Amino acid sequence: MLISAAAGLLVTCGAAATGSLDAAAAGAGGNWTVYHHDPAGRGVAGPINLSRARQSWVSPILDGQLYGEPLVIGTTVVVATENDTVYALNARTGTVLWSTHVGTPVPASTLPCGDIAPTVGITSTPVIDPARQEIFVVADEQGANAPVHQLVGLRLASGRVLLRQDVDPPHINTPATLQRVALTLDNGRVVFGYGGNYGDCSTYHGWVVSVPETGGPLATFEVDPAAGDDQGAVWMGGAAPDIDSAGNIWFAIGNGSVQSNGRPYDGSDSVVELSSSLKLLQYFAPSGWAADNANDRDLGSGAPALFTNGLVVQAGKSQTAYLLSQKKLGGIGGQLSTLGSFCGTNVDGGNAVVGNVVYMPCQSGVVAARVQSSPPSLLVQWRATGVGGPPIFAGGLVWAISRGGSLEALDPSSGAVTQQFSLGSLANHFPTPSVGDGRLLAPGLDRVYAFSEG
Repeated sequence: MLISAAAGLLVTCGAAATGSLDAAAAGAGGNWTVYHHDPAGRGVAGPINLSRARQSWVSPILDGQLYGEPLVIGTTVVVATENDTVYALNARTGTVLWSTHVGTPVPASTLPCGDIAPTVGITSTPVIDPARQEIFVVADEQGANAPVHQLVGLRLASGRVLLRQDVDPPHINTPATLQRVALTLDNGRVVFGYGGNYGDCSTYHGWVVSVPETGGPLATFEVDPAAGDDQGAVWMGGAAPDIDSAGNIWFAIGNGSVQSNGRPYDGSDSVVELSSSLKLLQYFAPSGWAADNANDRDLGSGAPALFTNGLVVQAGKSQTAYLLSQKKLGGIGGQLSTLGSFCGTNVDGGNAVVGNVVYMPCQSGVVAARVQSSPPSLLVQWRATGVGGPPIFAGGLVWAISRGGSLEALDPSSGAVTQQFSLGSLANHFPTPSVGDGRLLAPGLDRVYAFSEG
């Protein structure tokens, strides 16, 4: 179903909304309109001074848990909740400019498994198109007989709904499917992925979906499509697919149901490049992909890190990092170099890429690794301790959020903690900060925290 607007939605406005949504008023730190800042997901902020940061505001308590990264355009912060509500906050004060409740979230008790409760609503990070002045979210909503995923477009200035469209691929098992991966934009289309609920219960398939920003027919890419095969989640710890300079789409896939080398490769446990029309261009999978599938060592818990020198680094749950060539991913066993015992636990989420160094979200602590093209190699520079959320690079520091609810600044040369701020309880398992309008922003359980130079 495709309609241009929806009736019966609740839109509420806070004080001083007029004049505070000017996208041109980006200020220090610039805009942050997509997961990890830019289409390639490199997670590097514009100029901002955070050498002596302090808390500048905390938003009001919102109506649900926050799993996505806060986005910023001009002087507006955009976040979405598991109660299917989109909020616009004043970036200078944290006050609510408007909120739009886009649907009825799905009760967690009705799903076959999962670890998001009490409701599943908007789990992924939205995306903003500055040219259209439009916010896009995918909301998991309770339908008449089963959950349904809907793409909703909202006007940036007011929260008015401009677009509502079902975006479930054909024959999808919606109760067993979670839209976790962040949204991104590519050639006038909204791109996102699907995976399974925590626990990989029931039967589901991984998908990448592309939808025109104006609404229209879906383009889809299915993982594990052969009869009897399933799984192959596209989730990447909440990261967005990377879009390269040619408009091609890069992402990683989790474990599939094929667990024996005696069966044909099923497309799972891989790094994939698609064209903007979702045509498969090339892929990489470890030679031990079947064993990785059998032991839940999915490569796709982390996102690809794309370097400007044509290299790619990928790591997931297998404790191994792979150095790949963007020009030739090489299929099964096609890596340029391998680094074992890379993390010691899982890599989950997006990265920060600065020059030839990638800061990766190892759960036990962010890992900094340097890549070299000749000869191709990957070398660990340092491993932090305790702070392992998806990192960003801002104000000359690496910022990440620990599972204990602490936002921490790491020295990029050593990984030593230089600043630390409490965020209280967290909902998101892989929370990540962002930057905009001269502020560093971080999601807590159900509110946003902002920090600026003291």
